This record gives sequence, structure tokens and C-alpha cells, in this order.
Amino acid sequence: MPADGGMVPAPFPVWAQVTERRRSHIDRVVVLLDRWARALDVPAETHQAWLDAGQWHDALRDASVDDLRSLSADGESPEGLLHGPAAAARLAVDGESRADVLSAIRWHTVGHREWSAVGRALYMADFLEPGRRFMPVDRAYLADRVIDDFDGTFRQVLRMRLEWALREGHALRPETVALWNAVR
Repeated sequence: MPADGGMVPAPFPVWAQVTERRRSHIDRVVVLLDRWARALDVPAETHQAWLDAGQWHDALRDASVDDLRSLSADGESPEGLLHGPAAAARLAVDGESRADVLSAIRWHTVGHREWSAVGRALYMADFLEPGRRFMPVDRAYLADRVIDDFDGTFRQVLRMRLEWALREGHALRPETVALWNAVR
């Protein structure tokens, strides 16, 4: 534990395949999750789950498509959606048994209606981390709002991501639509 009594994420997996740029993104996600968990005074077990999910969510983001398809057992999804399921599968093989952490990692790019706060926090932190260059003022405002209105901010982040997908002409995943219908 750090000198200030705070929590630290689990070690980065030795099998992770990330660039330095991706590692910086992961670090910013973990810092944001830690800030929110402290401010919200979540229980220690939940706080640790948030940090671990943040640490591991992109652990295979830079792996080859063939490796991701093999690990995720998914031969159909677009390439950009494979790293979460692959990382969750690899973590489960390594003995990770917290269902909320595995679900958060598996679905962090598309969302899932049955998420606990772990998945919702990761979904927001991945989108709101300050290293992303688009809409910096809006995203910083939302990152600050998580502490005062976790559920409302989650709905807003989900809405923004849905609007972007529609604007870009992307198909909406059934999991994302189900999540929206559950929180709107």
C-alpha cells in the first residue's frame, strides 16, 4: 500500500501486450477510478475491484487479431471489440474469480446491462480519462460529476457514446442497446 494508506491495483499481467502509449492510458484510467472510489468512500473490496479492472481492461489491446480471436473464441466481432473478452478469458485462466471484475473487462467497450458499479465505473473512466483529446472540457466536467451523481453521469456517458456510434454509422451492439434500455 502507498504511504497515504491508499490501495494499489494488482500487478500488470506478464502476458499483457500493450505499448507505452496504451500503458499511459491504463495508468490514467486507474488514477481516475482511484479518485472516484476515494471520494465516494466505496468499501475496500469494491475499491480494489475498480483498480484491478482499470489495470487489466486493456491488457491485450495491442495483441494480434489472431491471438485475440483465439483467446476470446470469437470469430465474428470487429477487431476493436476482442481485447476485453480476450483479457477476461486470460484472467479467468489465471484464477481471477471476481465476476464483476471479469464482466467489467469483458464488456468495457460496449457495456452490459447487468453490470455492477465496477463495470459502470470502468466504462466511464475509459471514456473520461484526461489523455483523450476529444471534448476535453465536457469530459473533464463529467469526470468531476461522477462523485456527485454516479448514475446520472453514467447515463450521460452512455448517451454520448451511443450518439457517437450513430453519427459515425456504426452498428449498435445488442449489449449496448440493452444497457441503454435498462438505465434510461
